[in-house]
Amino acid sequence: MTSRVDTATAVPAAVPAPAAGAANLPLIVGIAGIVVTVIGFFVAGATTAAAAWLVAVIFFLEISLGMLFLVMLHHIFDSGWSVVVRRQLEHGIGNLKWLALMFLPLLLLSWFYDRSILWRWMNPNFDFGTVGGHGTVAQDELWVKKSGYLNITFFTIRYVGFFGAWILLASVFRRNSFSQDGDGSPSWTLSSRKWAAGGLFVTGLTSTFAAFDWLKSLEYHWFSTMYGVWFFASCMRAALSVTALIFIYMIIRQGKGVYNKTHLYDIGKLMFTFTVFWGYIAFSQYFLIWNADVPEETFWYNLREMGNWWWVGMSILFCYFAFPFLYLLSYKAKISRGRLAFVAIWILSFVLVDVFFNTMPFAKDATGAPLPFHISIWNISALAGVGGIWLWSYMRSFNATKLIPIRDPRILESLHHRE
Repeated sequence: MTSRVDTATAVPAAVPAPAAGAANLPLIVGIAGIVVTVIGFFVAGATTAAAAWLVAVIFFLEISLGMLFLVMLHHIFDSGWSVVVRRQLEHGIGNLKWLALMFLPLLLLSWFYDRSILWRWMNPNFDFGTVGGHGTVAQDELWVKKSGYLNITFFTIRYVGFFGAWILLASVFRRNSFSQDGDGSPSWTLSSRKWAAGGLFVTGLTSTFAAFDWLKSLEYHWFSTMYGVWFFASCMRAALSVTALIFIYMIIRQGKGVYNKTHLYDIGKLMFTFTVFWGYIAFSQYFLIWNADVPEETFWYNLREMGNWWWVGMSILFCYFAFPFLYLLSYKAKISRGRLAFVAIWILSFVLVDVFFNTMPFAKDATGAPLPFHISIWNISALAGVGGIWLWSYMRSFNATKLIPIRDPRILESLHHRE
């Protein structure tokens, strides 16, 4: 590690902070979205509104969890180029406490309103005949074998443990980074590196089980040992896309001095890397399950070939993987602000489609066929509600700290990073 260097006066002018009114606008949008979604609870039905809310929470959780992984990877590899990138990731992980609060209504509804509102295994008396099956959950041998894990009490304990671990890690990394702005001590960097070493393992484990709990257990008969890795890949793609958009905005606002096209190029390379990684994981899961031809596993894909879900699956294959893969092969696509912003928005849109694909087919009609894919007003209001709170929290953190870690030991290396 380099010795302490006071770089406060060497850092170029910061990006102007958003006005107070602009910073509060996302909060207004978020509250309005929450109100409309609550209305949807009474108008469209509890399950419809709850499912829309789950999709929105998972989508923004993927962004913040991906940012947490990126912060820890930065520290564990002692990366120099990404020091100026890290501060914006630290703002994003500060939203995890709000996402924990956003998830809480789903838990409360399951406890006090309807145990089968989303996760049907929570209600042992749920009748599978209403969705094309037979018998009840309590009569299902698979649930009986898993009931020690699949019960609402343990589900709640795990929810507290997952978010507790993520919020603790986020608060430590934010504290260390923000405190270093004041005294410039390298000890904060050493502390973050130690926390990252354990935090990567903890976050990898907890995010895997969170994906099992909140997404895969919507259809708890299904088995997949690769689902946690798929979730990790999705988190990274979502986080990198948002990071690219933030930095393109920063470059436009600040002119020159802090960020340059090489930082964008490195972010673009990571976007390409995790596009390939996501494609490998998604294909491997499909290939292993389909090749084994075990009914307890293949039914998940069979459901997603019914109705217009087949087209959604094809759009994920060609639009979420093939197009970004070919697009990001180009060097210019990774350094051009306009081109990179386009593909970042494109990928982020299909991250959302992929969340729909993994979530919504759990809702079935009386024949057991999934309800058709569609985006309702309740999906839009839920995304506005969770997204508004996410952006408001991000902007509050942005306004309260320095633009970059001005006294990080490797800040000058990052500022002068070139190809």
